[in-house]
Amino acid sequence: MELKWLLYVTLLALGTLAVQAHDMDDDNNGDDVVDIEDDLDDGIEEAEESKSEMSTPPPTPKVTYRAPVPTGEVYFVESFDKGTLDGWILSRAKKDDTDDEIAKYDGKWEVQDMKDTKLPGDKGLVLVTRAKHHAISSKLSKPFVFDTKPLIIQYEVNFQNGIECGGAYVKLLSKTPELNLDQFHDKTPYTIMFGPDKCGEDYKLHFIFRHKNPKTGKYEEKHAKRPDADLKTYFTDKKTHLYTLVLNPDNSFEILVDQTVVNSGNLLNDMSPPVNPPREIEDPNDQKPEDWDERPKIPDPDAVKPDDWDEDAPAKIADENAVKPEGWLDDEPEYVADPDAEKPEDWDEDMDGEWEAPQIANPKCETSPGCGTWQRPMIDNPNYKGKWKPPMIDNVNYQGIWKPRKIPNPDFFEDLEPFKMTPFSAVGLELWSMTSDIFFDNFIICTERAVADDWASDGWGLKKAADGAAEPGVVGQMMAAAEERPWLWVVYILTVALPVFLVVLFCCSGKKQPSAAEYKKTDAPQPDVMDEEKEEEKDKGGKEEEEEEEANEEKLGSDADIGSASQEEEEEEEEEDRKPASEEEETVNRSPRNRKPRKD
Repeated sequence: MELKWLLYVTLLALGTLAVQAHDMDDDNNGDDVVDIEDDLDDGIEEAEESKSEMSTPPPTPKVTYRAPVPTGEVYFVESFDKGTLDGWILSRAKKDDTDDEIAKYDGKWEVQDMKDTKLPGDKGLVLVTRAKHHAISSKLSKPFVFDTKPLIIQYEVNFQNGIECGGAYVKLLSKTPELNLDQFHDKTPYTIMFGPDKCGEDYKLHFIFRHKNPKTGKYEEKHAKRPDADLKTYFTDKKTHLYTLVLNPDNSFEILVDQTVVNSGNLLNDMSPPVNPPREIEDPNDQKPEDWDERPKIPDPDAVKPDDWDEDAPAKIADENAVKPEGWLDDEPEYVADPDAEKPEDWDEDMDGEWEAPQIANPKCETSPGCGTWQRPMIDNPNYKGKWKPPMIDNVNYQGIWKPRKIPNPDFFEDLEPFKMTPFSAVGLELWSMTSDIFFDNFIICTERAVADDWASDGWGLKKAADGAAEPGVVGQMMAAAEERPWLWVVYILTVALPVFLVVLFCCSGKKQPSAAEYKKTDAPQPDVMDEEKEEEKDKGGKEEEEEEEANEEKLGSDADIGSASQEEEEEEEEEDRKPASEEEETVNRSPRNRKPRKD
């Protein structure tokens, strides 16, 4: 047992030395660490080199990047792999109602590789600057007209530096004669706005479309309901995420992130404000009658205040049973002037008035129940009732809450096909962001889901595969950490070896006990039942003695019975001699002598 504890203390000491080595390494920051490698012998150096070779993680499997190619008809596609902004137009507009210093759209856009990219050659559009207005746009190959085919818009976003306040949404610019991409700004008409947006702790995924009122010709923004999914991770994990909007001719829509649906609904039922106005509205000219009674309860007019109701009784009264505590110092004030206080040297009595020492708690009151004039404590007045009020009863004249009457809505219309929106002919990014280096990539606008999925697989799917291949496993991460901090090898050894060693030590040491199988082979009594068997044998011996005594008593009783039976037989024989011979034979046959003796 002493050996066990000695080994345990030794291992614990090794762990303590490892922690101290870690602390020394952190304090010195690698500048003042004593170089002990020169003191190691050649054998230890070779062992360290072999350990370093063994601890080096295996090479990361490479994922080769190839620019995605659309597999079907598309209205717009852009992967930025050419490395230029060909086909994109930077806005030169100014925002209205904004100071000239920040009104310009002078934010910078560049085509760059993504930071820490695992796919060399994969480029994207990067919002480079912060705290500036950015606007850039590009024409579609042909305008998109909402008819019988779905609309699918899809693109990738990576907030490489996270995001404080800003958006990464895209606008589908309406086809109008006035559309000028060189003057693209926040008031430029758009048909759909879609994408992520965040400010503070408000994480949004916009889907807004501008609906044209068929009666007035005016446009009104319709916002999709907020998704129930938690969107925070998409803004904070610094990974590339795929945003997809699917809009169907039956007015249904789906919003997907990383090919997972996070929001869905119908343009007729799940937009705010609704596409179609109500059939009836409240009459703005209707007024509530003066005699309209909205009171469900009223004071009982027949109630009378009781004669003994005293409205002037106070809520609190002095406790007449209270007694002043002994030792109360009536003549001592609660606060006195601080005797240690001194008038400041710069005190000017003409300016500041007569100086008075500050007040402090009277030290004499600390050792007594109290100081000053004693007053009885206040208690609740049992006779207090307060101001009398008549009880409330149901109002027989109650008419309910008044509402203005309904009239037909003069602006009512019914658009059962809100999917048929204004055609659009360009895609644009008009953004303000307090964070730089927002990465955009792999835009596609099409009508077939399979085409969008293939495009996602060749672009975003490849990024995801490369990131997964580059992420080391748990063992690789531990080995990499140990390469940077060699003292971790001691921690790993203690963490793994110590529990195993203690289990082996405590389980395998000590006197070996014979197994149950060996007892079964020899039929020898096992140690854990030997005491029980001895007690059973003792009890059994006592029972056998009692049974033997009972048997002796029964034997004596049976001998006495046999003697009396023999006397009766002799008397019967004498009587039989007097009977005829025929009866004698019958009697002899039935005589007890011819019977077998009964076994008791």
